[in-house]
Amino acid sequence: MTWVKICGTTNLHDAQLSIAAGADALGFIFAPSPRRIAIAGAAEIIGTLRGEVETIGVFVNETPERVAEIAEQVGLSGAQLHGDEPAKSLPKFRRALGERKIVKTLHAGDLLNGRTRLDDYLIARDSLDAVLLDSGSAQLRGGTGAAYDWTRALPIAERIRNAMPLIVAGGLTPQNVAHAIALFAPWGVDVVSGVESSPGAKDETKLREFVAAVRQTAASVRRWE
Repeated sequence: MTWVKICGTTNLHDAQLSIAAGADALGFIFAPSPRRIAIAGAAEIIGTLRGEVETIGVFVNETPERVAEIAEQVGLSGAQLHGDEPAKSLPKFRRALGERKIVKTLHAGDLLNGRTRLDDYLIARDSLDAVLLDSGSAQLRGGTGAAYDWTRALPIAERIRNAMPLIVAGGLTPQNVAHAIALFAPWGVDVVSGVESSPGAKDETKLREFVAAVRQTAASVRRWE
């Protein structure tokens, strides 16, 4: 079953809508973003949910110690490293976070243009649970609503998928997520703006349509395997 993460959770109501729609994980952003949430606010939401779904904190260029501290305070089940964290730092994050899930975000444009070396992160795969392939921009590291060139990114996605679980993000919507799954065969998908009515506010209809499209596509793929 394709793992579904709904990111940019800012309030309990939206968290509950995402869970009702069938999400496997919720994302909480602790970095500059229109969807940033306070530590206390995230802790309150997660405490109310009582382990119903995975809870992933999104961090940008924080130290391993600070990420672990927030994860413990909030009750996170995992951390998504969404900044410029070098591959050589990943063992430190693994030691700090223990058994919590660690996802490293890599931007497709940086990989395609040679600004980021994929090999470095593949070598460090023992410190990772998954790589998230995203778009990002100079202004926003994620949640841009824009997709990268999927065709050009296919060889990169395949190399990641052969080494560890691949999560696809970047401009996903209820209308195109089926195509993304058919193209990339990812372990998981991650969505923010594609299921919102405005930045930080989730749309119940879009949430349900998105998760339904993922489940239907995954079921179709299994039937033809």
